[in-house]
Amino acid sequence: MLKKNYIFIFLLFNIILSFSQNRKVIELSEGWKFQKGNPENASQIEFNDTNWQNVTVPHDWAIYGPFDKEIDKQIIAITQNGEKIPTEKTGRTGSLPHIGSAWYRKSFNIHENNINKKIILQFDGAMSEPEVFLNGKKIGEWKYGYSYFYFDISEDVLEGNNLLAVKLTNKEFASRWYPGAGLYRKVTLTFKEKESIKHWGTFITTPIVTKVFAKVSIKTKVLSSHGKLVTKIYDHLGRLIAEQESSEAFGNEFEQNIKIKNPILWSPENPYLYTAKTFLFIDNQLKDEIITKFGVRKIEFIPKKGFFLNDSLTKFKGVCLHHDLGPLGTAINTAALKRQLTILKDMGVNAIRSSHNMPSLEQLELCDEMGFLFLAESFDEWKKPKVKNGYNRFFDEYAKKDVENLVRATRNHPCIVMWSSGNEVPDQWGSEGVKRAKWLQDIFHKEDPTRPVTVGMDQVKAVMASGFGAIMDIPGLNYRVHLYEEANEKFPQGYILGSETASTVSSRGIYKFPVSQGIMKKYDDFQSSSYDLEFCSWSNLPEDDFILQDDKSWVLGEFVWTGVDYLGEPTPYDEQWPSRSSYFGMIDLAGIPKDRYYLYRSRWNTKEETLHILPHWNWKGREGKKTPVFVYTNYDSAELFVNGKSMGIQKKTKEKTPQHRYRLMWNDVIYEPGTLKVIAFNADGKAVASKEIKTAGKPYQIVLDADRKIVNADGKDISFVTVSVVDKNGVPCPTATNQLQFDVTGKGNFRAVCNGDATSLELFHKPTMKLFSGKLVVLVQSTKEVGNISLKVKGKGLKSGSIQITSIKE
Repeated sequence: MLKKNYIFIFLLFNIILSFSQNRKVIELSEGWKFQKGNPENASQIEFNDTNWQNVTVPHDWAIYGPFDKEIDKQIIAITQNGEKIPTEKTGRTGSLPHIGSAWYRKSFNIHENNINKKIILQFDGAMSEPEVFLNGKKIGEWKYGYSYFYFDISEDVLEGNNLLAVKLTNKEFASRWYPGAGLYRKVTLTFKEKESIKHWGTFITTPIVTKVFAKVSIKTKVLSSHGKLVTKIYDHLGRLIAEQESSEAFGNEFEQNIKIKNPILWSPENPYLYTAKTFLFIDNQLKDEIITKFGVRKIEFIPKKGFFLNDSLTKFKGVCLHHDLGPLGTAINTAALKRQLTILKDMGVNAIRSSHNMPSLEQLELCDEMGFLFLAESFDEWKKPKVKNGYNRFFDEYAKKDVENLVRATRNHPCIVMWSSGNEVPDQWGSEGVKRAKWLQDIFHKEDPTRPVTVGMDQVKAVMASGFGAIMDIPGLNYRVHLYEEANEKFPQGYILGSETASTVSSRGIYKFPVSQGIMKKYDDFQSSSYDLEFCSWSNLPEDDFILQDDKSWVLGEFVWTGVDYLGEPTPYDEQWPSRSSYFGMIDLAGIPKDRYYLYRSRWNTKEETLHILPHWNWKGREGKKTPVFVYTNYDSAELFVNGKSMGIQKKTKEKTPQHRYRLMWNDVIYEPGTLKVIAFNADGKAVASKEIKTAGKPYQIVLDADRKIVNADGKDISFVTVSVVDKNGVPCPTATNQLQFDVTGKGNFRAVCNGDATSLELFHKPTMKLFSGKLVVLVQSTKEVGNISLKVKGKGLKSGSIQITSIKE
């Protein structure tokens, strides 16, 4: 059982695909044949797929478009948004062609040395309702597109050539956002001995952690009634620091207790990982070996005080993330995930919530390595539907199996500190919902008695009345800032988590006048103002949450909706076309920070200076008009100058609006072209930092800036190149919308392009696109050949730009 105050001491780990000669893992990535539709007999060996498309997995068939409003047009009222009258909605699922069936086929060879092995076929995710066939025989199916699942195919494979076929079906009205389509996560084959360590069969905790030592408890399930288990633990330099041999198993499970002296604890600030090697011997013969990276850490939730990591009070400075990767769609790519997390890390983010589904294994591995706390979520629906063909259809049969797979596959990641069994489920109403909440929470507890469980609750009055909120380990509130105090008084836990917050909307580089707060504001260009004062009917501005985080010790922290823009849910423009992606992100769909990024950075990144000015200063036609200037900074005061003339000093204060507590604002600035300069002061009133922006002339030259100039020649790695335009003096042109063309030569390929404009219908995979607010991002992907890659960008009337990237073998 969970302890009263949810005190957990952990040592957790993550299995790496690196094994002895007794175990081998092969990723089935190349050589797939793909065809959309449902041709007859496509599962059979003799079926002719010669004319099918050649693809590499992970693969998202829908991201290539085209965008079409008819794909996801719906006449509905979105009840969770408080709507009562149905209206026409478009773009909710990205307006990309994800609906329908499709087939994947791949041949693979089983060598005679492996025909008597145990062979596991694992899918990390398949969108959706996968039916799996081997050599013409159906070997299994799953339903939930986000779930990891596997089949033991040992008795079904043939020596020599085998044919794997997968049918996928995406129904209309099955998602509230862009779900993607296809084998969008990895597919692997694991070969091991019949007597071996069970798949997802290891779980490690530490019942004691001190500065002097950590007691490591390792439970390992094996496919044998006897044998010997040897575990060796190494530090980050590869030095052996502890080991243990065990010959006695309880049933089919070994339990080992190993002492680590002077452990280095895992944390976001120091994500230290050890390595463990576990060997299974049967009759003194090595049968199996797994190599594991792990972290040692202690978590504790204390009523009225908050969340403690390694005995240090820690607020969740978190963001919610959907699973798509912008122009790549949902197809998993480690370079794209790492870039996303790197940008969030610079903002000061220390926590991620997977919204609203199981996270990819690659994302969890990166969060272990880079240092992010993680809230791993499972479902957006339970038994009661939000959408016609959602998960409600499968809940009774699959919910238990899906939760078990989620926990068993991921529970050893040190980043995960909480589970979530659902998000804004309609089951929050009534006694049946309470029973379902407890039933799911009990499954999590059985599989992992060490972490608490939450639900993102938006019907706060209902869950206070029914007892739903009271039974949760961690009460998670989505928005409803005005009910935090009342909920905390009525719930017994002694703390509240902001499981989803803010939902402020903005378009990068777009500013609207006059500047004022507004709910569901809409404009003729279908953009939202980047003055960061616009929000949704159910939500609020960032400062409302900042105050709760700063002033209430019982608030555990927040997960902002969202860290990055995503495909689908174009609120407040889901009734307008074209509009096909979100406005919620602090970072746009291309991965370029918006102004709001710096507002959060000024609070969350406590180690580095933030001094950011908005808006841009190119306002032809606004001469003589009020053009408010905001500064997002970690300094408490600053002085603003327009062409050398002081606009006065502003100081952060609690005495005015919530915005005055966290922003510096000059609301009466009169626009005139030239230079906008801000000088920031420290607590002693000393000028310590300055920044300026200038009015740009006509676009003149293209400028390129790559996130990495060296990539791995593995055919998967990507360099993200930000493209912008400057005038003759090198001043960025923030309003440029030039049409650009891209050409990649050498040992790489043009992969995609994105400008962050939620209304753009230009296709991501075509080598041309317009700038949006002066910028876009080109994705250059490596081949498997070592050498130089060149990207050249040109546009009519502009001096072209180019950049060199080197591809190497790592």
